[in-house]
Amino acid sequence: METFITDTPVATVIFLFTIITSLYAFSNPTVYGKFMLHPYSISRGERLYSLITSGLIHKDWMHLFVNMLSYYFFAFQLERTFVSLSSWGHVQFGVLYFVSIVLSDITSILKHKEDFWYNSLGASGAVCAVVFSYILFYPMNKMIILPIPIPIPAVLYGFLFLGYCWYASRSSRDAINHDAHFYGALTGVFLTIIFYPDVAAYFVHQVIGK
Repeated sequence: METFITDTPVATVIFLFTIITSLYAFSNPTVYGKFMLHPYSISRGERLYSLITSGLIHKDWMHLFVNMLSYYFFAFQLERTFVSLSSWGHVQFGVLYFVSIVLSDITSILKHKEDFWYNSLGASGAVCAVVFSYILFYPMNKMIILPIPIPIPAVLYGFLFLGYCWYASRSSRDAINHDAHFYGALTGVFLTIIFYPDVAAYFVHQVIGK
């Protein structure tokens, strides 16, 4: 634990705080209700804080587990990568995460601004940003699409994931905010390229070289 705090303090704090706030919200309906993203209110200048707080709570145990498992596999390595490239790496990781929480929900707010009963929550948008930032640095690392136990290159996983999110956001009725996943992933890519412009050429070289 000490190593995580020393090497990846931002990723560690986000990880622990998200778990704590989610567990607390499970047993506190008032906090749960206030923290959820409510596009109807936000579009009218109210509950703007929920742009951030909605990423700190989850629908249930499984939702929390899946997001934090994905976060665990990629976030700590990504912060270490940022730090190895810049003295501002810790700050950049925090900026990427929290900006992605906000930007991943913009399309949901626009789409549901007149729907009083629509709410959204979870760290999925920011987690997708972390995963896709990781893919830029490690495109040929192996990843698994559950429940299929066949490792595939991260770059292929990325394209398949984006394609699925694009399709599902237009045709799925499963109550999952696929738009947040899609735009969170793109936000992660764009912010990483802003922080490290050379990563785009590095990504292409790694993919073509393999």
